[in-house]
Amino acid sequence: MFRVGVIGGSGYTGAELLRLCAGHPDLSVAWATGDSQAGAPIASVYPSLAPAYGSTTFVSYDPGLARDVDVVFVALPHGASQAVVPDLLAGGVPMVDLAADFRLLDASAYERWYGEAHRCPELLGRLAYGLPELNREAIAKADGVAAAGCYPTASALALAPLVQAGVIETQGVIVDAASGVSGAGRTLKHGSHFGAANEDFSAYGLLDHRHTPEIEQATGAQVLFTPHLAPMTRGILATCYARPAASMPSTKDLLGVLADAYAGEPFVVVSAASPSTKATWGSNAAHLTARSDPRTGWVMVLCALDNLVKGASGQAVQCANLLLGLPEATGLSAIGVYP
Repeated sequence: MFRVGVIGGSGYTGAELLRLCAGHPDLSVAWATGDSQAGAPIASVYPSLAPAYGSTTFVSYDPGLARDVDVVFVALPHGASQAVVPDLLAGGVPMVDLAADFRLLDASAYERWYGEAHRCPELLGRLAYGLPELNREAIAKADGVAAAGCYPTASALALAPLVQAGVIETQGVIVDAASGVSGAGRTLKHGSHFGAANEDFSAYGLLDHRHTPEIEQATGAQVLFTPHLAPMTRGILATCYARPAASMPSTKDLLGVLADAYAGEPFVVVSAASPSTKATWGSNAAHLTARSDPRTGWVMVLCALDNLVKGASGQAVQCANLLLGLPEATGLSAIGVYP
């Protein structure tokens, strides 16, 4: 049994990590920090976790905590990971960071898209990019992982195989994606209040969403990315458009490229059916399809996933399994909760 520490366990991704670890046969949570909730029972913040964590309380983070565990998950807000990851790496503690702090390879890109200079640019590239279906070998050999973001995961799973196969142009790719309100995190924001998000559908981050460079890095394509907020709790649906690189492929050809790329992958479903976020609810699965439209000259690829599982905490557990030498799918389900 591997002992686990969760830094930032009181947020939505932290709570999802605690849920997944509770059902994992080889992981046992030794402690979970939540500085704003320090001293509060986990079950009082998330009653759904009561059967697993009883009277266990959130604690304040102390670097010494990491010496007593086998792996650490860092589920802090973007920007905050830079304060703890260097010490974890220096201490030789295997870790998975769920924030964006160490995903980009270029410090200038981080500064441009996140609005501040990176505090430890020498560590960019030290952590393996955490999207196992596209970077499995590097993750297994790493001492730290920067888990891929939710929108980038959906976009990269959809587009990367077509880019790698030379089927689509790498310029002028369009990604329109919608996410549920849990993607905004647990912190109260006007836009994620029920009264604001219910019965509304809106685009945000026009031309400057900070996931854009990560999507481009993960796909190898120039991307115009437009995210949308949908009135649902969980889920992402990414609809991606690209021009064919040469002759127009058929829909059968596109589905064949995806099926070949993900043959044997336990968490990727390739189908002719249009994917739905509800089908992925609570699972670590991504559902994909593709279409060819000779009439307009566009190739279309769609991906649906649960933003808190395959888009965050489930993916982090998948990466941790690789770090620890466990079967990659241990403790994770590809089966969604429905209805």
